[in-house]
Parts: sequence; structure tokens; C-alpha cells
Amino acid sequence: MNIASIHAAALRLPTPDEPRTEPRRPPWSADAEIANPMSKFPRYKRYRPSWLPKWGAVWVKATAEDGTWGAGLTSFGRPVAAVIEDHLGPLLVGESCFAIDKCWDMMSRATKPYGSTGIAACAISGVDLALWDLAGKLRGLPVYEMLGGPARSSLFAYATGNDIDWFLECGFKAVKLACPHGPADGVDGLNQNEQFICQTRDLCGPDIDVMLDCYMAFDVDYTVQLAERMRPYRLKWIEEFLPPEDLEAHGEVKRRLPWQTLASGEHMYLPTPFKRLIQLRALDILQPDIHWVGGLTAARRIALMADAAGIQVILHGGGMNPYGLHFSAAMPNTPWCEYFIGSAPGVPLREAKPYNPDETPVDSHVFPSNRPGFGLEIKEEWLVPFFT
Repeated sequence: MNIASIHAAALRLPTPDEPRTEPRRPPWSADAEIANPMSKFPRYKRYRPSWLPKWGAVWVKATAEDGTWGAGLTSFGRPVAAVIEDHLGPLLVGESCFAIDKCWDMMSRATKPYGSTGIAACAISGVDLALWDLAGKLRGLPVYEMLGGPARSSLFAYATGNDIDWFLECGFKAVKLACPHGPADGVDGLNQNEQFICQTRDLCGPDIDVMLDCYMAFDVDYTVQLAERMRPYRLKWIEEFLPPEDLEAHGEVKRRLPWQTLASGEHMYLPTPFKRLIQLRALDILQPDIHWVGGLTAARRIALMADAAGIQVILHGGGMNPYGLHFSAAMPNTPWCEYFIGSAPGVPLREAKPYNPDETPVDSHVFPSNRPGFGLEIKEEWLVPFFT
């Protein structure tokens, strides 16, 4: 069975009929200050959306000759959709629906003239995920079975965000905070970060794991200073503390903080930088994003390299949708998954999910459905052309 078409799409969900639960308060994500790469510029420091592009999600619809279709998901709007629609989609028409590694190799090589990382890697990701979904539907198998079967019967899910009281009420046994302050805030920022972590540890008690996400905001010295300050509060890991391009600097942080578990990788693209990080032993946990790194095919290659080195992989956002769940269920070294919560406290997590509400964590555990492909509960008519 061959590929008949691949197109960029937008998802148009129908308006839900059920009444919605009233929130108790606005979510933390509505106005929280988060340390970020632009924090040194006062005009953009306070609120991350003030400088991020207004690009939304991009869906990919891959259709076989018999009309069976699969759906993939990526980010960053029009630039990514253009790469899919103008280049990668037409490139793969006529290829076997099951030759996913070959298709990935073709996309990786074909994007070399304008760079296979960044925007191109996100486009590759969306197409790759659509092909895995399509192949699963054609074979009548969930993707985790196509990857060799489930490596575990349940995935431990942790919550990301700063509404910690709500996350604990929802049953999460581990939480990850968005760090408010970075080098631009000086010693006062360090003091406020410590107060924030201290309050969280007091709220969670000794038996809840606490992690810290730093969103590419720090340099080597600040990372070391912060880690030393936070040592009494037993952070399980510190995440994405440096700009992603400087791999050697990650190794320097690990050399200076041998006792602190370090994680990163969501803004790294294709397997190559992860190979170098493994060689440097610079990170204890690799965190590719399956929607950006090059899809499931790239994530699987990273996980196999990491497993050979005894390193865990915990996808960025891997518990939020079926793509990450199927991958994490099947790989031997992916025991945890991340569940980002930006919805308001008081609104049930199932209600906040736009699709596949059955894949919502309960008591900090979740597992994908056994429906074919990624088991997406979306209808074909909800996928409309991205460019009209």
C-alpha cells in the first residue's frame, strides 16, 4: 500500500454540548513570570507570550491509496505547514506506507539545503507521526505494538506547572515547577527562587518529587549557584538550564554538579545532538519532544542510543497526547511521562482535554488506548486544509 497524499491541516473541533465546570481561579499560566532566553530585555521579560510568535499547531494528514488516513501533530504554524505542503508531502507520494524509516531518511536528507533542524525538524515530525498513525491503522495495531509491545502496564505521570495545590488534589505524586527568575534578576532573583522552591517543598512534603524547569534561561555559573541554593530541597532534577546549542557547556555543568540530576533536550532537533550529549555524559535524562525532534522515528533512535548508555528518556510533554504515550509505553528506558497543566484549577483534567479524554492521568498513572494507530478520537472532517 502506497502513500497517495500528505497535506498540512488544521483541526476544527466541534463545540462541546456538555456544560463546562467553572474554575476556582485563573490558571498559573495566565500571567506567570517565567525565566526565559529573553529575560535580559526588560520590554519582554515579564511575559513569555510577549515575544513568542503567534504560530499555532499544525496537523498532518497522510492518506493511503485505499483512503485510509493517519494524523500527525507538530507546532509553529505557517512556516512548518509550508515545508510540509510545498516540499515533504509531495516528496513522499508513491512511497510505501510502511517504509517509515526510508521516508524519514528522505525527509532528513531533502531538507539539508535549508537546514534539517528547527522548523524543518518540526515538519519532519508531523509527517513521521502521521505515517506511524497510518501504518497502525492499516495493520490494525496500536503503535506501541508496532514498536515491539508494551514495556510496562502503566506509565507514571508527573504534572508540570505552578498550581501545585491543584496538582496534588488531582493525585499527582511528582510536580515540576516553571522557574520564575534567572540571571537578569541577580541575587534577589535567587532569593525569590529559593523561597518559591521552599514553599513548594513545604506544601508537597517529603514524599512528592519536585523538579525545576528553567527554559533555556541560565548560563553555567547561574545554574551552579541555583543548584547549590536548592540542594536542601532535594530537587529530583533541574531541566533545560542552558541554551540548547552549547553541548559542551552542558558537560561543564555536569562536571561542576556531579550530585545533581540534570535533564534537557526539548529544543534539540534530530538525533545528532543527543548522540554528543551521551558521549559527553552531560545529562542524566534526555527530553526530546516527539513533535519537534523528528517524530517517533527520531525519538526511537535517541532512546536506543540512550538505553545502550544506561540513560533514561522522558519526553517533553510525553503524557499529554497519544503520540508520546505510545512511544513511552513501548521503550524500555522511558518510565515517566510529563503532563503539562495550563488549565484552571477546579476544571477536571478530562474536561480540559480536547480529544482522547480517556488518556488522562489518574493517581499519577496513565496509559494509551489499544485502538489502531495512535488511537486518536478525531473525525476526518475535523481536519481541514491549513492553507485555504
